Formats: sequence, C-alpha cells, structure tokens
Amino acid sequence: MDPFKIYNPTAPEVPIIVSVPHCGTAFPEDIKREYISSLTEAPDDTDWFVDKLYDFAPSMGMTLITANYSRWIIDLNRDPDSKPLYSDGRIITALCPTTTFLGEPLYIDKRQTVEDAEVKRRYTLYYKPYHEKIQSLLDSLKAKFGKVLLWDCHSIRQIVPTIQKDKFPDLILGDADERSASPEIIQTAINSLSSAQWKVSHNQPFKGGTITRAFGKPSLRQHALQLEMPKVNYMDDTETKYSEARAEQVRNLLRKTFDQLISQLR
Repeated sequence: MDPFKIYNPTAPEVPIIVSVPHCGTAFPEDIKREYISSLTEAPDDTDWFVDKLYDFAPSMGMTLITANYSRWIIDLNRDPDSKPLYSDGRIITALCPTTTFLGEPLYIDKRQTVEDAEVKRRYTLYYKPYHEKIQSLLDSLKAKFGKVLLWDCHSIRQIVPTIQKDKFPDLILGDADERSASPEIIQTAINSLSSAQWKVSHNQPFKGGTITRAFGKPSLRQHALQLEMPKVNYMDDTETKYSEARAEQVRNLLRKTFDQLISQLR
C-alpha cells in the first residue's frame, strides 16, 4: 500500500493543497502483530473522518492528500528527530509513538521507545514520501500561480486531559506564531472562520505541527496553516460516528473560507 492517497482537482486548479496526515488507520502486516490488537482495531488517536469532511476540496480545484497508515506507525506531523513541539508540560508523543495520548502502551511488550533502526526504516517508507509529495505539489502550484497555500487538517477529542483540562475551542488556527503564512492570509482565514457560530482560537493551544512549521515559508510565497477542531464539530456526542448534519455546517464554513483564500491568492 502506498503511504498516501492523492485526490486531484475536478475543477480548474487553484493554488491550495489540503493535507490530512492523521486519518490513516492501516498497520503494515510485518509489524501489526507487535501492537495490542484491541487498540489497532480502532486506533483512538486517529483524526476520524477528517478526509471525508474535506472531500469537497477537489471540486473547488484543490489537491487533497491523505495518509493511509496510522499515526501510531509514524506521526507525519512530528519533528523527524522527535524534538518536542511544545514545552508546557503536555504529553507529546514521539515520531514513532509507544503510547496513546492518554499514556496507554501501544505495544504488547510495553516498550518505551522504538529502536533507531526501525524509526529510520519507517521514516524512509512512510514519512519521507508524504513530505516529499507535499513539496512536489507545492512546487508545481507555485510555478503555475506564483504563490501557494498548504492547509493542514486535524481533529481531536473535545477533552484530552493530558494536554489540557478544559474543553478545546471549536476551531484552532495555527500558524507557528504567525511565522508560517503572511499576515494577510492569516487574517483572511481568521475573519472567515470567526464569522460563524464557533469559537475560534489563534495558536492556542496548538500552533501547528511540523507540517505547518516546515512548509510555511511566506518569504518564498509558500504559506501554511493548520486547522484543528474537536471531533464533536462533525461527529456525534460520543465522538464515534460521523454526523452529516454537523459536518455540513463545518463544510459550509470551510468552503466559504477557501473561497476567500482562493480569491486572495489569485
């Protein structure tokens, strides 16, 4: 299986790439047996249905890239050297995690680290191809339009006590403390997202992961933003089933936001 899927535009192309790095649920057969089977059957830290939430992107001219493998194999949004993204005491899983966000062991042998050789192998097979494909897509669009935006899509349980005790805001826009995109693009996104019924937070408690920080180079006219949201925005209250009604409200807001960003980029 390839490490990602590409959904090409079905409308005239626009300079936006939509990335969903945490929707994958697959486990390679050669290492699946090392994990606790009850966890791999429904990997809880998955950004469930985010690929479905954004499946309208190609119809607006955007390329959509989604991950096939679980983030428990390798986390595509972590620093390749496992450098912490935050220093405020929250739980931060490694490039190749050994626990869930709640601190539960993932592996049968309860290992605390994955061996360096295995991390490098997974990096080569799964992490590097995803990142290289994103850059290739960005380069192509930048050559065509002169500027480009990467929109990185995420979701999370409404409450994760190992990160913070309170509920997360409805929509969290991350831009690495305003370093990953131009002020104009950031403000357009904030204004559009804030015009609806949800509470919008900017860089709190998430500033964007490695994808946003690595690909956001506004001085080179290559911008990146991350949008994080609680799963209840588009799932039921149990955070287990997709809610068409809730999702459509979010999708309408996202369509409006992309319309405004497309106009600005053009």
